[in-house]
Amino acid sequence: MGDPKFSRRSFDAPSHPWRGERIKTETEICNAFGLKSKRELWKAQAILRNLRNQSKQLQARVRLDDEQAKLEASLLLKKCGRMGLLPMDGSTLDDVLGLTQETVLNRRLQTLVQRRGLAATCKQARQLIVHGHVAIDGRKVTIPGYIVKRSEEEKIAFNALSPVSNELHPIRTGAPKERPVEAPAPVVEEKINPQLEKVEKVLKKVAADVVDDEGAPADLPDLPATESKEE
Repeated sequence: MGDPKFSRRSFDAPSHPWRGERIKTETEICNAFGLKSKRELWKAQAILRNLRNQSKQLQARVRLDDEQAKLEASLLLKKCGRMGLLPMDGSTLDDVLGLTQETVLNRRLQTLVQRRGLAATCKQARQLIVHGHVAIDGRKVTIPGYIVKRSEEEKIAFNALSPVSNELHPIRTGAPKERPVEAPAPVVEEKINPQLEKVEKVLKKVAADVVDDEGAPADLPDLPATESKEE
């Protein structure tokens, strides 16, 4: 039965996790449907595996003219019809065996939100769902992997309490959101220290005196040289 505090894992990981062909195929499917991780793909495979196993067991029992098996087979086909995996009428147990993982992934809320035009891409659809902008029949759903029933498909819409429900929202109109214009930073005037100003004036005056000394005329009389007295 397990510990009631912890939910039981609803998928089985591959027995050989490092096969290149399987990794390539899973990566392509995850990119096509906007899956966050391969666990979401494995959950869809687990749902498909359970349906197939039930169909195989019922086929063996129906061949033995088991009335209970015929009733269970009818219930299984109705269940697949309500999930949107098979038509409501005219399906057989062989049709259950013909289901693929893409058929289950197409019933995810994330995929249907994009296909109904509520989002431009799978990633945007996932973001809208996780942030609570999508509702089914007025009930907010925040699980991208929620399997939508056939009766709920037409009831997918934006959450009435979400700002995205407004038709003029940038996400719905496709217009980029306007950013507020930033005011220019005020120009700060540099304060000049009065002492530094005095020092600059003195330096300029000294520099001017030096220029005057260097520009003195060259024909000035030379000073007489002092003769040294010989002893």
